[in-house]
Amino acid sequence: MSPESPRATAPTAAGDLVRLDYDLWAEGGGKTELLDTTREEVAQEANVPKVEGRTWGPRPHEIGGDFFPAGIETSLVGLPVGDEVTREFAPAEAFGERDPNLIELFTMHEIERLPEMRREDAHLDLGTVLTINGRRGRVVTLTAARVRVDFNPPFAGRKVRGRFRVTERITEPAEEIRAIVELQYGRSKEFKVETDGKTITLQVPDLSRYDLRWINAKPRVVDRLRQKLKPHAIRIVEEYVTPVEKKEKEAPAAETPSAEAAPSEPAHAKHAHPAKGSAKSAAKAAAAEPESKDA
Repeated sequence: MSPESPRATAPTAAGDLVRLDYDLWAEGGGKTELLDTTREEVAQEANVPKVEGRTWGPRPHEIGGDFFPAGIETSLVGLPVGDEVTREFAPAEAFGERDPNLIELFTMHEIERLPEMRREDAHLDLGTVLTINGRRGRVVTLTAARVRVDFNPPFAGRKVRGRFRVTERITEPAEEIRAIVELQYGRSKEFKVETDGKTITLQVPDLSRYDLRWINAKPRVVDRLRQKLKPHAIRIVEEYVTPVEKKEKEAPAAETPSAEAAPSEPAHAKHAHPAKGSAKSAAKAAAAEPESKDA
């Protein structure tokens, strides 16, 4: 589909797969903090640490999906391809208002019994993220006997400002498949994708076969592929190649002595010569025999 076609420039609808270029900032408490961006130069200006393997540029996105908070996703519905907008969102539209009831107090004994605090590299400080009864929270106060943990989302209570631009729609079936894998799991470039319109084949890369994130994401990937592309069948291929053992080098055969180096007596010669001492025995026998008188 060419960029000039009506479909390419028409407003986006909920469920469309697109490539989205964006910056998200959280504002409040007298500071502005970068939440996420697709532009490397923006991340560098905000002194965001580099993440190994991170790629920059517009990312696959499902309009009206669940990647951003619902208020932000709703605002993207109808955004035409190529248009850039900057919008502000109240806390309720973004990460929600702060709830004082989600800040709880625990004894140091309770915290020390957590699995993550039993590791050798465990460290407890302000800002440390803990998982307690399936909930993730951040340490906000700390004493020798008590630890206060905030289970509110990290940016709850703060306004969010966003810049968005849909760079293109994703309409080719193979690219739609990759976009769904990227949204639900990531590392989509490492998957081998094939489709004939009826069957979708996904070959799982080596590093993902034992990855718990992929194991958990697989049902979601299958569900989204069924909803979006409606294939007759989806094949998830995990290939395990048996390694070939290297053969040890054969030891060189022992050299056979040449005839010149070690001459040997012919077999018939061994039987032709008398044994050692046989000549002397014959002489003694002859001497012992008495002479004939006729001689």
